[in-house]
Amino acid sequence: TGTNGKSTVTYMLKAILETCGYKVGLVGTIQNMIGDRILPSGHTTPDPYDLHSMFALMAAEGCTYAVMEVSSHALDQDRVEDCFFDAAIFTNLTQDHLDFHKTMEAYGAAKARLFRLCRTGVLNADDPAYRTMLQGAACTPLLVGTGKDATLRAEQVQLAPDHVAMDVREGEKAAHVRIGIPGRFTVSNALLTLGIARALGIGLEDACRALGTAAGVKGRIEVVPTPGRDYTVLIDYAHTPDGLENILRSVRDFCRGRLIVLFGCGGDRDRTKRPIMGEIAARLADVLVVTSDNPRTEEPMAIIREILAGIPQTEKPVYVEENRRRAIRMTLRFAQKDDMLVL
Repeated sequence: TGTNGKSTVTYMLKAILETCGYKVGLVGTIQNMIGDRILPSGHTTPDPYDLHSMFALMAAEGCTYAVMEVSSHALDQDRVEDCFFDAAIFTNLTQDHLDFHKTMEAYGAAKARLFRLCRTGVLNADDPAYRTMLQGAACTPLLVGTGKDATLRAEQVQLAPDHVAMDVREGEKAAHVRIGIPGRFTVSNALLTLGIARALGIGLEDACRALGTAAGVKGRIEVVPTPGRDYTVLIDYAHTPDGLENILRSVRDFCRGRLIVLFGCGGDRDRTKRPIMGEIAARLADVLVVTSDNPRTEEPMAIIREILAGIPQTEKPVYVEENRRRAIRMTLRFAQKDDMLVL
């Protein structure tokens, strides 16, 4: 559970377990899976009837493990109340879903319920909210991160346009891992995944070797093939202030040209984050295009106006194009050598 990183971590963990010879089921935002077979996904975490039906299918088809995303909505609505988890992960806690939870305290308390339903809790010690997760927890904690509090720690981190490499230390043991998913947040996601692998009894070197086989997740810092072009296009699902800031700062780490950003905010969701995301995008982009993104029942231009309210007066070019297809075409026309376009 966590605001960002859930899908990526579940796919990383599935890759590790499958490389170690297990058949794995997956439940999550993008799709549900039984081994390689894909099943449609309606919610990040299904209701109990559908969830347990899926578990039964996984067991019948020989899955040893189920890896799943658990949303704060699901925890608040008791969708996993009769599940017991071998291990649970806390990725991070940043602003999202306040339309449902109303306050960050209530949002954090909902996520913390998962750590009363598990044997081991693997927590991102680089996010201070991990302490909230442990209030009333019934699990054995395993802290991961880049600081001295972490039992599993990243050292010698190297960031590149197409991968992250680092040494992972656990006490006297250390192993090297190279993951083909760029971005600083890959460090946290990888450590959390390795923490779960260790909690399940997989050796550190074996887990690092297996993690090296993990591919990126569709829509998560996904590189779009642009043969013959001298710029790079990335698609990312970032839909929270923290998620947007993380992806843009990560791309800055390896961007040699300009950073051109196209984004919008979804309708019928937390409205308070819209101006915050506008300010972040305007501050970190060299060129900004604001457009529509799944407005649901809201008027697209009304959402865009709320985004623009957070953008200060700036000399940087800021464009508004409600039609997303036209906005993407416009963004591609802006692209020059070595630019990075984040959609």
